[in-house]
Amino acid sequence: MKKILVRPDDSVFVLTGAGISAESGLPAFRASDGLWAGYRVEDVCTPDAWRRDPAGVWAFYAARRDAGQKALPNPAHTALAELEAQLPGRFFLCTQNVDDLHERAGSVNLLHMHGELAKSRCERECGRPPVEDRTVYRALDDVPRCPCGGRLRPHIVFFGEIPLEMDRIQDEIAKAKLMLVVGTSGSVYPAASFVHWARQRGERTVYIGPEEPLNASAFTHVLEGKAGELLPGLIHVENMSSN
Repeated sequence: MKKILVRPDDSVFVLTGAGISAESGLPAFRASDGLWAGYRVEDVCTPDAWRRDPAGVWAFYAARRDAGQKALPNPAHTALAELEAQLPGRFFLCTQNVDDLHERAGSVNLLHMHGELAKSRCERECGRPPVEDRTVYRALDDVPRCPCGGRLRPHIVFFGEIPLEMDRIQDEIAKAKLMLVVGTSGSVYPAASFVHWARQRGERTVYIGPEEPLNASAFTHVLEGKAGELLPGLIHVENMSSN
């Protein structure tokens, strides 16, 4: 397989989705039957669901925490962490995933645009930042409250809420020369638009995943297969001395 070249002055933007976590045994967010781990998304991942049934929402995300803590990073996570180490100051990872597999593989300069399983925040949006929270709660009464009195909710971007740090994401895309998109279907917006933004700026765009994404026409290269098999060794970082 031909290697993807990263030149000495190139910056790389990486977007990852559910496919990379699925290779570690975590279910994709929305399966073909519209369910996520046997639940309707509307029952566990919307502001209405939280207002109507916070106990049910916490039960769902507590189970996701438990599964996430048992999962292990796979070779695709490791390959991205190793690529970052070769590109100090020139690598940015944006993930749609809420697990911490990238961090556990060694990634540092990354952003979770849809939130993080291992954090909680106040439902009142009182201004206090999210707190690290890995507890697998068994009942709603076990969930602590914010100092302001509000109930803590999972630090997850529900459907209908705005993804996190969109301005920063746009800035990082604008700096990049190469965009890698790994394991995402191209069906969830605004993330599905990122490749179009990159192409408008003349960037090279590479997709890696188990099936052709819905936005495949926007990529300069589409590589179908498991990311854990394709990513290791795929990227060649050229250094200044090789010029």
